[in-house]
Amino acid sequence: MELWVEKYRPQTLEEYVGNETIKNKIADYLKQGSIQNLLFHGVAGTGKTTLAKLIAKNLNCDLLYINASDERGIDTIRDKIIPFASSMSFNDIKIVILDEADYITPQAQATLRNTIEACSATTRFIFTCNYLERIISPLQSRCQTFEITPPSKEIVTDLVCRVMVDENIKWETNNIIPVIDTHYPDIRKIVNTIQGSIINGEVKIDNNSLKNTQLGGLVVDALIRKAKLSEIRQILADSGAREFDDLFKYIYDKSSTLFGDREGEAILIIAKYQYEYTFVLEKEICIAAMLNKLLDLC
Repeated sequence: MELWVEKYRPQTLEEYVGNETIKNKIADYLKQGSIQNLLFHGVAGTGKTTLAKLIAKNLNCDLLYINASDERGIDTIRDKIIPFASSMSFNDIKIVILDEADYITPQAQATLRNTIEACSATTRFIFTCNYLERIISPLQSRCQTFEITPPSKEIVTDLVCRVMVDENIKWETNNIIPVIDTHYPDIRKIVNTIQGSIINGEVKIDNNSLKNTQLGGLVVDALIRKAKLSEIRQILADSGAREFDDLFKYIYDKSSTLFGDREGEAILIIAKYQYEYTFVLEKEICIAAMLNKLLDLC
């Protein structure tokens, strides 16, 4: 079975949805046959990687693609990127796409500064990231930075419906709206959830797939009640979530109400664990450790 997110990934700028100003700028680059070093940032699932790959596909270039969440150390820079960037090419340009670049260690990012400058005659870099603040300033200054914003829910709904028409899938609007409301603006998650909910050619949403909708509210409520850590861990487990990025911001936004005069201490704890979250394998353990600390401040 082919994944819809790959099957329907845009191949041209005309097919790419949203971010019209950025599309116009990229169109100018493609006409020129070259680009600047680019940095795309924004929330997950909104088309950063798609746009990076689309640019490379429409240029006469050699391409090196690296998912930095898997290869984020300085060895990747030395063993893969530098040899590629410094080698001879028979195409017009070489492009290095560093996907999820906010996972690259600060030391490796520092090494990339010199590589970008040393190979500027032949090689361009495209970085994508969810968190711009995790990219060191010297690297940001060497790139043209664009924030990729999600299209509206109406546009996403229309996109999903067109996919299901092409796939000859039966659906009811009441089935897909809750999925979009739950996972927006993560278009990738929306499409994957709907594809995984098809039974006998019809969309049938399992409510368990939407359990994480109110995770932030449930956790905040548990903190207010000074619930036991075991109860909070159960909330995390019952949500079915594997990623908890949004929970940091949710608790941060509620910090004044939750922690009162100890808000500053709470924010320091949130910041500490948000940083550590990037590097750990088991995300739920990191979140549980943070919430255990925050319980002491409630």
